[in-house]
Amino acid sequence: MFICYCQKINLYLIEKSISFRFILWTMISATLLTSSCNGQGKPESDRPELQKIQKNTPIPFMGSHPFQEPISGVVRMMFQDSKGHIWFGSEGGAFRLVNNTLIHIDDIKSETGKGVTIKDITEDTYGTIWLGHSDGISRVDGEKVTNYYTSDGLMSDDVWCIETDRSGHLWIGTIDGICIFDGKKFTPFGLPEGMKDTTMGVSSAKMIHCIMKDRNGAMWLSTNAGLFLYANNTVINVSEKVGIETPFVNETLEDKNGHIWVATKKGLYKIEDNKAIQITQGKIDPGKGIGCIGEDKNGKIWFVSNQHHLYTCDGNDIAEVPKSDDNKGPVVFQIYEDQSDRLWFVGFGGAYRWENGKFIHVTRQGPW
Repeated sequence: MFICYCQKINLYLIEKSISFRFILWTMISATLLTSSCNGQGKPESDRPELQKIQKNTPIPFMGSHPFQEPISGVVRMMFQDSKGHIWFGSEGGAFRLVNNTLIHIDDIKSETGKGVTIKDITEDTYGTIWLGHSDGISRVDGEKVTNYYTSDGLMSDDVWCIETDRSGHLWIGTIDGICIFDGKKFTPFGLPEGMKDTTMGVSSAKMIHCIMKDRNGAMWLSTNAGLFLYANNTVINVSEKVGIETPFVNETLEDKNGHIWVATKKGLYKIEDNKAIQITQGKIDPGKGIGCIGEDKNGKIWFVSNQHHLYTCDGNDIAEVPKSDDNKGPVVFQIYEDQSDRLWFVGFGGAYRWENGKFIHVTRQGPW
């Protein structure tokens, strides 16, 4: 009886809440209708009251409870710039956090004016933000947004990763290879052709998964033809040199001690003394492979295996991070440590922070 009584109370409160919101929405709609009738009759696309998100403005909350609204259903990656602003790249476009207010960058669009999926974000030596996405790349300089497409010379509009080198040039990894942008023109960067990964939904023989600049300014290129290093105007096939046994390289990480970690289809490698040591061999089944890699403030390596399993590596010890119905976080696409040494996990399900052994869901209202 107690359960039934509580259910009745909850239904009564829900009905009251719905009634209040209906009355409030009716009043707002009437006000907007009056305003539009008194105006000049703009087309719907020009009427701000009909726009879901106004240009570069804070995201309005329309849900039933503020802490139930994720930043996006899928957050592909995040980035913190030199000013301390946090950026989120999602299937709903790009978001920037300024003074604890989340702002959607509306002008990042496809050539046909549609929304895009952000896949990578970086910052150049001038403090300009660059975003690679499903329909090209975009440059954000203050409040000004400039979009670039294949019609501007870009190799492919399907961009998967971007990074800037020490000269300020932008390296752009696409489904069709790499090109370099010097601010005026796009120049193809030649690499050997690899293999299409038939186990993945999207793949190609020229696929570029990750571009990483190390502390010495060298560029590490993760491709479907293996791992390559560009330094001193020379391209080195690292996979052949150190013994990585698969052409499918997903991501690289340089840890705090300068060691390079490599996520591949067959397992997680650590490069030491010009030799690739497969850390996960005989310890876990990588399934579809090792995905993203990250490092926390204590030097512990975190990585994802077979898309759904999260592990930590502390020295030679590997342990799976336990999950439960009330503490499982997202399907992880990126592991990121911010400037305050906080560890983030973003992916399918939104954005989360790891705090005291728990995944904290960070929504459009925080907690920041």
